[in-house]
Amino acid sequence: MSIFPTQYSTLSTAALQEHLRKAYNLPLFQCRLLIRNVSDTYLLERSPYQYIFKIYRDNHRKHHEILAEVELLQILKENGCPVAAPVTDVQGNMLQTFNAAEGTRYGVLFEYAQGTVVPDLTQPQLQTIGREMANIHNITSRIQLQHERRVYNNNTTLSGPLQTIAPAFKDLPEEYAWLQQTARTAINRLYAFNTTLFSTGYCHYDFLPKNFHINEFDEVTFFDFDFAGKGFLVNDIMTVLVHFFLHMHNNQITAEQASKDFNTFLSAYHAVRPITTQELQAIPYLGVGFWLFYLEFQYLHFEDWSSVFFNNRFLKDRVALIKKWTTLYGQW
Repeated sequence: MSIFPTQYSTLSTAALQEHLRKAYNLPLFQCRLLIRNVSDTYLLERSPYQYIFKIYRDNHRKHHEILAEVELLQILKENGCPVAAPVTDVQGNMLQTFNAAEGTRYGVLFEYAQGTVVPDLTQPQLQTIGREMANIHNITSRIQLQHERRVYNNNTTLSGPLQTIAPAFKDLPEEYAWLQQTARTAINRLYAFNTTLFSTGYCHYDFLPKNFHINEFDEVTFFDFDFAGKGFLVNDIMTVLVHFFLHMHNNQITAEQASKDFNTFLSAYHAVRPITTQELQAIPYLGVGFWLFYLEFQYLHFEDWSSVFFNNRFLKDRVALIKKWTTLYGQW
């Protein structure tokens, strides 16, 4: 009997554990599934050692995109940047190949980022994050990867996503009309800047605390470069402001503290790498692109991931959140 068409399988943890033990010479390591959504993330551990193994979905990341992510992390690691780098197997391979029910899936073993997620960042930690992000940008601004990654621009973060998500707003015409007007304003504001002077390169595009760990010595390790792509490097600074905005929205921090913390981070970044006034002024408009880009991603991956939360209530709440962003930042 042939296998019925499948779009998102879950590999056997027991079989995967045996495969990884052999492929990476990791005897006695235990494997367990941590996350199953955008991709499948497993923890391999044998105290005190840990690794992360990630299996990608084909309709999320193609082979060449995974190779580009691995290449980027290798370059950053070789240049002394604090990232959770990929690990080669005993044959020298970076990718593992699995003949899953839906077809070929690829996996990568990563170093474990020591420490924990720290949402309430201290001033020294903010300074470290600012310096290290600037160091990463000093590298990613001058390299060209052999394999293609996505590009972040007005089309891929504003106009394109807005067209894609239109069917989801069929019962919310007022909210969609507001998004249309806001996206047009953001595009016009961005066109008004001399963006030829903006720093470009490979940005992470998701530098929120969930994607870096801080250890007991306030050392940071960045991970999950899954959305890394080419664009304005100030996009990464924008995502840091998104963190403080969300923290403030959730009543975890005051507006005054959020501003102080962001400026602490920014000063540390600027001490290592220059950033122009216009780049900072563009952040509010790039931020709208951030929200629309991830709305599109959630819409496109409804069946494999977002079906548990992506509904009209979520969309109304998300539009309200973006409205709040526009009241706090930029000129609309």
